Amino acid sequence: MKNYKNWTKKEEQISVQPPLDILENILTLRVHLDDTNENNGALKLIPSSHKWGVKRIQEISKETEELCDVPAGAVMLMKPLTFHASSRSKVQKRRRVLHLEFSNRELQTPLEWNEKLVI
Repeated sequence: MKNYKNWTKKEEQISVQPPLDILENILTLRVHLDDTNENNGALKLIPSSHKWGVKRIQEISKETEELCDVPAGAVMLMKPLTFHASSRSKVQKRRRVLHLEFSNRELQTPLEWNEKLVI
């Protein structure tokens, strides 16, 4: 499959990184069920890094990294290509998030999205 990379198999499930044009058209919606902050592992990201394509951690400068303090009930939208990570929680506090990804692109046959829902 042309431009499909980094094939892996975990617990009988196969995953692959699709081509850049598909990755660029994914939108993530994160519904925060709990407050997230620097103490309980809030998401850190580098603004506008989704415009750089797929990068490895060694290629990224974290100088512009921002912490996303998000209150319970808030919704965060982001592009999954945005360089992001979260730290371990420093406290015994929940940080539950509903993480939903949307795409209007199809994968190359015979590949299919694992949890595809047509609306």
